[in-house]
Amino acid sequence: MIRHIGIRREDKNRWERRVPLIPEDVGRLVTNHGLQVTLQPSTVRIFPDSAYEKVGARIAEDLSPCDLVMGVKEMPPGFFRPGGMYLFFSHTIKGQKYNLPMLRKLVDLKCSLLDYERIVDEQGRRLVFFGRYAGLAGMIDTFWALGRRLAAQGLATPFQQVKMAHEYADLPAVRQAFAEIAAELRQTGLPPAVRPLVVGFTGYGNVSKGAQEIFDLLPHRTITPAELLSGHAGEASHELIKVVFREEHTVRPIDPGVAFDLSTFYAHPERFASAFRPYLDHLTVLVNCIYWSPRAPRLISLAEAQELWGQQRPARLQVIGDISCDIEGGIQFTLQETQPDNPVYVYDPDRHAITMGVEGHGPVVMAIANLPCELSAESSRAFSAALMPFLERIGHLDPRAALDDCQIPLPLKRAVLLWNGTFPPEYAFMQNYL
Repeated sequence: MIRHIGIRREDKNRWERRVPLIPEDVGRLVTNHGLQVTLQPSTVRIFPDSAYEKVGARIAEDLSPCDLVMGVKEMPPGFFRPGGMYLFFSHTIKGQKYNLPMLRKLVDLKCSLLDYERIVDEQGRRLVFFGRYAGLAGMIDTFWALGRRLAAQGLATPFQQVKMAHEYADLPAVRQAFAEIAAELRQTGLPPAVRPLVVGFTGYGNVSKGAQEIFDLLPHRTITPAELLSGHAGEASHELIKVVFREEHTVRPIDPGVAFDLSTFYAHPERFASAFRPYLDHLTVLVNCIYWSPRAPRLISLAEAQELWGQQRPARLQVIGDISCDIEGGIQFTLQETQPDNPVYVYDPDRHAITMGVEGHGPVVMAIANLPCELSAESSRAFSAALMPFLERIGHLDPRAALDDCQIPLPLKRAVLLWNGTFPPEYAFMQNYL
């Protein structure tokens, strides 16, 4: 049974200040559920050690006495102990190569791994996520990039006033800043050279909703993908244009005699090809929020990048906010992750190379992988609130018992990728990664 929870110190980079549980919720676990909670000391964590001590938690470097150790980001292979149980974002379910050594170590030590990403309901919808905050921060940073890209081309716009997400005190400060930008757009408008300024969103889940939440603070008009192709964006001198793309706009069946079917696409993405290319000629900004699988077609391939920007060709598309940030994935020229202090690069398709910053020929790519850390306090509060209903039942998880015999909520049971070193039947395919 789980009676002692540990929270590991985040150390992936200096920007990672998030926590899986805020002090108030740790206090509830201690006071109302009789659990012990120990945290490793941290000078980076968004909430100070003292806030956790005040609610009954211990601060100690050694987490070996803990029955379950939690974190946010991946944990290094050397941290695991034989038979341990861990809960974090492992980024292994798609066979991500950079995390396979960690996964092998967990198997070798006969550990149990629970992944927040797989705490899902019967329809597969995630119940515990940072996605909205990735969208919020990603849209802010994408506007930051757009302002600087256009300024580098000699075009003054209100977007030059946008700061990086982490430079704002909180979300109310963001909303106030964008209200001022909105007022300026209504008054002075956009330079003729960037009209219409069309922002496309791929996806419609939590990430996309967060990104659109920021976008919608500005004056805008929404059109359909079909209207975009038929020229309905118009002049749009004092407003932005928004287009949201769903799966039927981004892919098509390879067999021309087969109609598009969403369930078939998710079951057999290899039967589909990309259909997104025609829209790229009409976009100024692309905000990528889709879940991408290696079996699925790419949103933009290297060949399409060469067609758009190769040989110094001018292209309308200026900035790609790749919030999904799959390396060489849906956006094939997302070649590396960036950080909040150096957030963008320009991809040159002729050299298949990148240059940090906004200057140069080719698209500007924003590829920050840990966007919610720019809004660490607010994103941690929301995450902790979503996670608590499951942790309040975590005591019934017994590593000595068969997983099916553990009386825990089904969404939490679905999150078990590894049980005592063995993949449960629904995750048996992950054995092929090792």
